[in-house]
Amino acid sequence: MDMKGEERIPAPREAVWEALNDPEVLKASIPGCQELEKTSDTGFSATVQAKVGPVKAKFKGEVSLSDIDPPNGYTISGEGKGGAAGFAKGGAKVSLAEDSGETVLSYEVDANVGGKLAQIGSRLIDSTAKKMAGDFFAKFSEEVVARTGTPAPETASEPAAAAEPEAPPVAAPVTAPAAAEEPAPAETAEAPAADHAAAAAKAATEAVEETAQRKGLSPRIWIIVVIAVAALLVYGFQ
Repeated sequence: MDMKGEERIPAPREAVWEALNDPEVLKASIPGCQELEKTSDTGFSATVQAKVGPVKAKFKGEVSLSDIDPPNGYTISGEGKGGAAGFAKGGAKVSLAEDSGETVLSYEVDANVGGKLAQIGSRLIDSTAKKMAGDFFAKFSEEVVARTGTPAPETASEPAAAAEPEAPPVAAPVTAPAAAEEPAPAETAEAPAADHAAAAAKAATEAVEETAQRKGLSPRIWIIVVIAVAALLVYGFQ
């Protein structure tokens, strides 16, 4: 079984490297891990409860580190035995790279299984291994961030543009003083009485209509009133 992948961890590379060598962090991150002890500078012993399809077993094994290149990565290899369930052995090459204050962890896994595990089928084994890898790195990332107190870096915001000076208020145009009204020429004052009467009658009609609408007068009554008012106005201008 071969598997490749990578995980972005929001923490500095040195912090991720230290976590990869910390038994407590690894124990908390490995799904089903019951025990994990450091036996030497480059070795660990582990007990893991795992379930692959219908097969569920407790695996005990040894893990060793090689090609150690701090803080760039290492190669991890080991073998676990689960009794009648079978065994699993293999290795993984882990590399760390910095990217904008975060760490990109890349891995390449090469593993083999035997016993009942080998009878389950490669497709189920592959899907289970990928799920366990996803669970491990998600939990590992949480552990690293929690222990280092390093939140995910925020995207640097662009500097605010300098505020443009406000345009001075535009003074309202000065209105020239109104010219004194000149008395209407005699001709205008002597306009035909009919025009004045018509205008007065129209104004009176509108006033009466408004009053009628407010008081609810019947149409006949306010029509008669309008005619009477109009007649009086015409008479007054004659």
